[in-house]
Amino acid sequence: MPDRVQIGNRWIGKNEPTFVIAEAGINHQGDLKIAIKLVDIAAFAGADCVKFQKRNIKSLLTKEGFDKPYENSNSFGKTYGEHRLALELSEEDFKQLKEYAESKGLIFLASPWDVESADFLDSIGMVAFKMASADLGNLPFLEHVAKKGKPMIVSTGMAYLDEVERAYNLIKEHNDEIIILQCTSTYPSEFHDINLNILKTYQEKFDCPIGYSGHERGIAIPVAAVAMGAQVIERHFTIDRTMKGGDHAASLEPGGLKKMIRDLRAVEQSLGSFEKKKLDSEINVALKLKKSLTSAKPIKEGTVITRDLLTAKCPGDGIPPSEIDNLIGKIANRIIETDKILYWEYFQ
Repeated sequence: MPDRVQIGNRWIGKNEPTFVIAEAGINHQGDLKIAIKLVDIAAFAGADCVKFQKRNIKSLLTKEGFDKPYENSNSFGKTYGEHRLALELSEEDFKQLKEYAESKGLIFLASPWDVESADFLDSIGMVAFKMASADLGNLPFLEHVAKKGKPMIVSTGMAYLDEVERAYNLIKEHNDEIIILQCTSTYPSEFHDINLNILKTYQEKFDCPIGYSGHERGIAIPVAAVAMGAQVIERHFTIDRTMKGGDHAASLEPGGLKKMIRDLRAVEQSLGSFEKKKLDSEINVALKLKKSLTSAKPIKEGTVITRDLLTAKCPGDGIPPSEIDNLIGKIANRIIETDKILYWEYFQ
Protein backbone atom coordinates (compact mmCIF):
# COMPACT_ATOMS: atom_id res chain seq x y z
CA MET A 1 0.00 0.00 0.00
CA PRO A 2 1.35 3.48 -0.78
CA ASP A 3 2.09 5.73 2.19
CA ARG A 4 0.99 8.67 0.05
CA VAL A 5 -2.17 9.16 -1.99
CA GLN A 6 -2.65 11.78 -4.70
CA ILE A 7 -5.98 13.57 -4.96
CA GLY A 8 -6.05 16.11 -7.75
CA ASN A 9 -2.90 18.19 -7.46
CA ARG A 10 -2.36 17.30 -3.80
CA TRP A 11 -0.31 14.52 -2.24
CA ILE A 12 -1.61 13.23 1.10
CA GLY A 13 0.50 11.30 3.57
CA LYS A 14 3.80 11.32 5.40
CA ASN A 15 5.72 14.61 5.23
CA GLU A 16 2.90 16.29 3.29
CA PRO A 17 0.76 19.23 4.48
CA THR A 18 -2.52 18.28 6.13
CA PHE A 19 -5.26 17.86 3.54
CA VAL A 20 -8.20 19.95 4.76
CA ILE A 21 -11.70 19.07 3.58
CA ALA A 22 -14.27 21.79 4.22
CA GLU A 23 -17.47 19.75 4.51
CA ALA A 24 -20.44 21.76 3.27
CA GLY A 25 -22.60 18.63 3.26
CA ILE A 26 -26.24 19.64 2.91
CA ASN A 27 -25.84 23.00 4.64
CA HIS A 28 -26.80 24.63 1.33
CA GLN A 29 -30.45 23.67 2.09
CA GLY A 30 -30.98 22.68 -1.52
CA ASP A 31 -30.13 26.17 -2.82
CA LEU A 32 -27.33 26.50 -5.39
CA LYS A 33 -26.72 30.14 -4.43
CA ILE A 34 -26.03 29.11 -0.83
CA ALA A 35 -23.84 26.26 -2.08
CA ILE A 36 -21.75 28.71 -4.09
CA LYS A 37 -21.36 30.91 -1.00
CA LEU A 38 -20.11 27.85 0.87
CA VAL A 39 -17.48 27.30 -1.83
CA ASP A 40 -16.39 30.91 -1.39
CA ILE A 41 -16.09 30.39 2.38
CA ALA A 42 -13.98 27.25 1.91
CA ALA A 43 -11.62 29.18 -0.36
CA PHE A 44 -11.53 32.14 2.04
CA ALA A 45 -10.63 29.85 4.94
CA GLY A 46 -7.75 28.21 3.08
CA ALA A 47 -9.17 24.71 2.68
CA ASP A 48 -7.77 22.31 0.08
CA CYS A 49 -11.11 20.79 -0.79
CA VAL A 50 -14.81 21.58 -0.52
CA LYS A 51 -17.18 18.63 -0.17
CA PHE A 52 -20.91 18.15 -0.56
CA GLN A 53 -23.23 15.12 -0.39
CA LYS A 54 -25.14 13.47 -3.25
CA ARG A 55 -28.19 11.25 -2.82
CA ASN A 56 -30.70 9.65 -5.15
CA ILE A 57 -33.53 9.77 -2.64
CA LYS A 58 -35.86 7.36 -4.45
CA SER A 59 -33.20 4.64 -4.58
CA LEU A 60 -31.91 5.41 -1.09
CA LEU A 61 -35.18 5.09 0.85
CA THR A 62 -37.90 2.48 0.96
CA LYS A 63 -41.41 3.72 0.27
CA GLU A 64 -42.15 3.40 3.98
CA GLY A 65 -39.01 5.34 4.85
CA PHE A 66 -39.85 8.00 2.26
CA ASP A 67 -43.40 8.43 3.55
CA LYS A 68 -42.50 8.48 7.24
CA PRO A 69 -43.80 11.69 8.88
CA TYR A 70 -40.98 14.10 9.61
CA GLU A 71 -42.24 17.36 11.01
CA ASN A 72 -39.91 19.15 13.40
CA SER A 73 -38.06 22.45 13.66
CA ASN A 74 -35.39 21.28 11.20
CA SER A 75 -37.73 19.65 8.68
CA PHE A 76 -37.98 20.81 5.05
CA GLY A 77 -40.93 18.54 4.26
CA LYS A 78 -43.87 16.73 5.82
CA THR A 79 -42.28 13.31 5.26
CA TYR A 80 -38.64 12.23 5.58
CA GLY A 81 -38.48 11.68 1.84
CA GLU A 82 -39.82 15.15 1.08
CA HIS A 83 -37.36 16.56 3.60
CA ARG A 84 -34.43 14.81 1.89
CA LEU A 85 -35.59 15.81 -1.58
CA ALA A 86 -35.76 19.46 -0.53
CA LEU A 87 -32.11 19.32 0.51
CA GLU A 88 -30.85 17.85 -2.77
CA LEU A 89 -29.13 19.77 -5.53
CA SER A 90 -29.73 18.85 -9.15
CA GLU A 91 -27.13 17.11 -11.30
CA GLU A 92 -26.67 20.35 -13.21
CA ASP A 93 -26.08 22.12 -9.89
CA PHE A 94 -23.30 19.66 -9.07
CA LYS A 95 -21.65 20.24 -12.43
CA GLN A 96 -21.71 23.99 -11.84
CA LEU A 97 -20.42 23.60 -8.29
CA LYS A 98 -17.51 21.44 -9.41
CA GLU A 99 -16.53 23.95 -12.08
CA TYR A 100 -16.86 26.86 -9.66
CA ALA A 101 -14.89 25.16 -6.88
CA GLU A 102 -12.06 24.34 -9.26
CA SER A 103 -12.01 27.94 -10.48
CA LYS A 104 -11.37 28.90 -6.84
CA GLY A 105 -8.41 26.52 -6.60
CA LEU A 106 -10.34 23.93 -4.58
CA ILE A 107 -10.67 20.21 -5.14
CA PHE A 108 -14.35 19.32 -5.46
CA LEU A 109 -15.70 16.21 -3.74
CA ALA A 110 -19.13 14.90 -2.84
CA SER A 111 -20.02 11.84 -0.79
CA PRO A 112 -22.20 9.45 -2.80
CA TRP A 113 -24.88 7.71 -0.75
CA ASP A 114 -25.96 5.25 -3.44
CA VAL A 115 -24.74 3.58 -6.62
CA GLU A 116 -26.50 6.03 -8.96
CA SER A 117 -24.91 9.01 -7.20
CA ALA A 118 -21.47 7.39 -7.30
CA ASP A 119 -21.78 6.72 -11.02
CA PHE A 120 -22.93 10.28 -11.68
CA LEU A 121 -20.06 11.82 -9.69
CA ASP A 122 -17.61 9.58 -11.52
CA SER A 123 -19.08 10.67 -14.85
CA ILE A 124 -18.42 14.37 -14.16
CA GLY A 125 -14.77 13.69 -13.37
CA MET A 126 -14.69 13.81 -9.58
CA VAL A 127 -11.11 12.87 -8.68
CA ALA A 128 -11.77 10.85 -5.50
CA PHE A 129 -14.60 9.43 -3.43
CA LYS A 130 -15.40 10.26 0.19
CA MET A 131 -17.42 7.43 1.69
CA ALA A 132 -19.75 8.19 4.58
CA SER A 133 -19.61 6.28 7.85
CA ALA A 134 -23.13 5.02 7.15
CA ASP A 135 -21.77 2.94 4.26
CA LEU A 136 -18.76 1.41 6.02
CA GLY A 137 -20.64 -1.89 6.27
CA ASN A 138 -22.24 -1.61 2.81
CA LEU A 139 -19.63 -3.87 1.24
CA PRO A 140 -21.25 -4.21 -2.21
CA PHE A 141 -21.36 -0.42 -2.50
CA LEU A 142 -17.76 -0.03 -1.30
CA GLU A 143 -16.67 -2.63 -3.85
CA HIS A 144 -18.59 -0.86 -6.63
CA VAL A 145 -16.83 2.42 -5.87
CA ALA A 146 -13.42 0.79 -5.31
CA LYS A 147 -13.51 -0.73 -8.80
CA LYS A 148 -13.60 2.78 -10.27
CA GLY A 149 -9.92 3.02 -9.35
CA LYS A 150 -10.05 6.46 -7.75
CA PRO A 151 -8.76 7.32 -4.25
CA MET A 152 -11.24 6.56 -1.47
CA ILE A 153 -11.48 8.47 1.81
CA VAL A 154 -13.47 6.35 4.24
CA SER A 155 -15.07 7.60 7.46
CA THR A 156 -15.47 5.06 10.25
CA GLY A 157 -18.17 6.26 12.64
CA MET A 158 -20.64 3.82 14.20
CA ALA A 159 -18.26 0.87 13.83
CA TYR A 160 -16.01 -1.59 15.64
CA LEU A 161 -12.41 -2.06 14.56
CA ASP A 162 -13.14 -5.39 12.86
CA GLU A 163 -15.73 -3.64 10.68
CA VAL A 164 -13.16 -1.02 9.68
CA GLU A 165 -10.63 -3.76 8.89
CA ARG A 166 -13.19 -5.65 6.80
CA ALA A 167 -13.97 -2.56 4.71
CA TYR A 168 -10.27 -1.74 4.35
CA ASN A 169 -9.40 -5.25 3.18
CA LEU A 170 -12.26 -5.31 0.68
CA ILE A 171 -11.31 -1.97 -0.85
CA LYS A 172 -7.65 -3.01 -0.96
CA GLU A 173 -8.53 -5.96 -3.22
CA HIS A 174 -9.51 -3.49 -5.94
CA ASN A 175 -7.86 -0.19 -5.04
CA ASP A 176 -4.75 0.59 -2.99
CA GLU A 177 -5.44 4.33 -2.69
CA ILE A 178 -7.23 4.41 0.66
CA ILE A 179 -7.43 6.99 3.45
CA ILE A 180 -9.09 6.02 6.75
CA LEU A 181 -10.71 8.69 8.96
CA GLN A 182 -11.59 8.36 12.63
CA CYS A 183 -15.10 9.72 13.09
CA THR A 184 -17.79 9.89 15.76
CA SER A 185 -21.24 10.04 14.19
CA THR A 186 -23.07 12.30 16.63
CA TYR A 187 -24.09 15.90 15.93
CA PRO A 188 -22.53 17.65 17.72
CA SER A 189 -20.11 15.12 19.24
CA GLU A 190 -19.25 15.30 22.92
CA PHE A 191 -15.54 15.59 23.63
CA HIS A 192 -15.45 12.37 25.66
CA ASP A 193 -16.74 10.49 22.60
CA ILE A 194 -14.08 11.74 20.17
CA ASN A 195 -11.40 9.12 21.00
CA LEU A 196 -8.46 10.65 19.15
CA ASN A 197 -6.28 7.80 20.45
CA ILE A 198 -7.89 5.66 17.75
CA LEU A 199 -5.65 7.55 15.33
CA LYS A 200 -2.72 5.66 16.87
CA THR A 201 -4.61 2.39 16.48
CA TYR A 202 -5.22 3.15 12.81
CA GLN A 203 -1.57 4.06 12.28
CA GLU A 204 -0.60 0.63 13.59
CA LYS A 205 -3.31 -1.33 11.78
CA PHE A 206 -3.47 0.28 8.36
CA ASP A 207 -0.75 0.88 5.81
CA CYS A 208 -2.29 4.06 4.46
CA PRO A 209 -2.78 7.75 5.36
CA ILE A 210 -5.15 8.36 8.26
CA GLY A 211 -7.16 11.36 9.39
CA TYR A 212 -10.04 12.75 11.38
CA SER A 213 -13.59 13.80 10.48
CA GLY A 214 -15.22 15.91 13.17
CA HIS A 215 -18.64 17.15 14.22
CA GLU A 216 -17.76 18.57 17.64
CA ARG A 217 -18.00 22.15 18.84
CA GLY A 218 -15.01 24.44 18.47
CA ILE A 219 -11.69 24.09 16.68
CA ALA A 220 -9.43 22.42 19.27
CA ILE A 221 -10.01 18.78 18.32
CA PRO A 222 -8.94 18.86 14.64
CA VAL A 223 -5.82 20.79 15.67
CA ALA A 224 -5.05 18.13 18.30
CA ALA A 225 -5.66 15.43 15.70
CA VAL A 226 -2.95 16.92 13.49
CA ALA A 227 -0.56 16.85 16.45
CA MET A 228 -1.39 13.14 16.82
CA GLY A 229 -0.60 12.36 13.20
CA ALA A 230 -3.80 13.01 11.25
CA GLN A 231 -2.95 13.67 7.61
CA VAL A 232 -6.50 14.59 6.59
CA ILE A 233 -8.96 16.79 8.47
CA GLU A 234 -12.62 16.98 7.47
CA ARG A 235 -14.79 19.54 9.25
CA HIS A 236 -18.40 20.60 8.71
CA PHE A 237 -18.95 24.31 8.13
CA THR A 238 -21.86 26.63 7.49
CA ILE A 239 -22.69 30.24 6.79
CA ASP A 240 -24.54 30.59 10.10
CA ARG A 241 -24.92 27.99 12.86
CA THR A 242 -28.43 29.25 13.64
CA MET A 243 -29.78 28.36 10.20
CA LYS A 244 -32.53 25.77 9.92
CA GLY A 245 -31.25 22.22 9.53
CA GLY A 246 -29.76 19.39 11.53
CA ASP A 247 -26.07 19.84 10.64
CA HIS A 248 -25.59 23.56 11.30
CA ALA A 249 -25.16 23.20 15.07
CA ALA A 250 -22.24 20.80 14.51
CA SER A 251 -20.58 23.11 11.98
CA LEU A 252 -18.05 25.91 12.10
CA GLU A 253 -18.89 29.38 10.85
CA PRO A 254 -16.52 31.07 8.36
CA GLY A 255 -14.28 32.69 10.97
CA GLY A 256 -14.03 29.46 12.93
CA LEU A 257 -13.09 27.43 9.85
CA LYS A 258 -10.39 29.93 8.94
CA LYS A 259 -8.99 29.90 12.50
CA MET A 260 -8.99 26.11 12.60
CA ILE A 261 -6.99 25.91 9.38
CA ARG A 262 -4.62 28.63 10.59
CA ASP A 263 -4.01 26.76 13.83
CA LEU A 264 -3.54 23.31 12.32
CA ARG A 265 -1.09 24.74 9.78
CA ALA A 266 0.86 26.18 12.73
CA VAL A 267 0.80 22.80 14.47
CA GLU A 268 1.95 20.84 11.42
CA GLN A 269 4.91 23.20 11.05
CA SER A 270 5.71 23.01 14.75
CA LEU A 271 5.96 19.20 14.79
CA GLY A 272 9.33 19.50 13.11
CA SER A 273 12.19 17.08 13.64
CA PHE A 274 12.78 14.12 15.95
CA GLU A 275 16.38 15.35 16.39
CA LYS A 276 17.00 17.63 19.38
CA LYS A 277 19.62 20.24 18.56
CA LYS A 278 20.47 23.89 19.01
CA LEU A 279 18.86 25.88 16.21
CA ASP A 280 20.47 28.67 14.22
CA SER A 281 17.51 30.85 15.20
CA GLU A 282 18.45 30.39 18.87
CA ILE A 283 22.08 31.54 18.59
CA ASN A 284 21.54 35.22 19.40
CA VAL A 285 19.18 34.37 22.26
CA ALA A 286 21.72 31.92 23.65
CA LEU A 287 24.42 34.59 23.61
CA LYS A 288 22.16 36.91 25.59
CA LEU A 289 20.57 34.53 28.07
CA LYS A 290 23.02 31.67 28.60
CA LYS A 291 25.76 32.02 31.18
CA SER A 292 29.54 31.85 30.92
CA LEU A 293 32.14 31.03 33.55
CA THR A 294 33.12 34.31 35.19
CA SER A 295 35.89 35.36 37.59
CA ALA A 296 34.53 35.53 41.14
CA LYS A 297 37.76 37.11 42.43
CA PRO A 298 40.83 38.81 40.99
CA ILE A 299 43.09 36.22 39.32
CA LYS A 300 46.82 36.85 39.05
CA GLU A 301 48.89 35.66 36.12
CA GLY A 302 50.19 32.15 36.87
CA THR A 303 47.34 31.30 39.24
CA VAL A 304 46.11 27.70 39.17
CA ILE A 305 42.35 27.88 38.75
CA THR A 306 40.23 26.52 41.59
CA ARG A 307 36.45 26.32 41.94
CA ASP A 308 36.26 29.21 44.43
CA LEU A 309 37.63 31.56 41.76
CA LEU A 310 34.68 30.88 39.47
CA THR A 311 31.00 31.78 39.13
CA ALA A 312 28.61 31.93 36.15
CA LYS A 313 27.01 35.03 34.62
CA CYS A 314 25.56 36.31 31.34
CA PRO A 315 26.29 36.76 28.45
CA GLY A 316 26.93 33.31 27.05
CA ASP A 317 29.82 33.90 24.67
CA GLY A 318 32.53 32.66 27.05
CA ILE A 319 33.45 29.26 28.48
CA PRO A 320 30.16 27.44 29.26
CA PRO A 321 29.58 26.41 32.90
CA SER A 322 29.42 22.79 31.75
CA GLU A 323 33.20 23.04 31.16
CA ILE A 324 34.03 23.98 34.76
CA ASP A 325 35.81 20.70 35.52
CA ASN A 326 37.99 21.13 32.43
CA LEU A 327 38.91 24.69 33.48
CA ILE A 328 39.85 23.79 37.07
CA GLY A 329 43.59 23.13 37.20
CA LYS A 330 44.41 25.35 34.22
CA ILE A 331 46.87 28.23 34.73
CA ALA A 332 45.98 31.85 34.04
CA ASN A 333 48.26 33.40 31.41
CA ARG A 334 47.27 36.97 32.27
CA ILE A 335 45.79 39.14 35.01
CA ILE A 336 42.02 38.76 35.16
CA GLU A 337 39.94 41.26 37.10
CA THR A 338 36.88 40.33 39.14
CA ASP A 339 33.58 39.84 37.27
CA LYS A 340 35.06 39.12 33.84
CA ILE A 341 33.71 36.58 31.37
CA LEU A 342 36.35 33.88 30.87
CA TYR A 343 37.62 32.57 27.52
CA TRP A 344 39.88 29.62 26.81
CA GLU A 345 42.66 31.86 25.50
CA TYR A 346 43.11 33.23 29.05
CA PHE A 347 44.52 29.90 30.23
CA GLN A 348 47.17 27.33 29.53
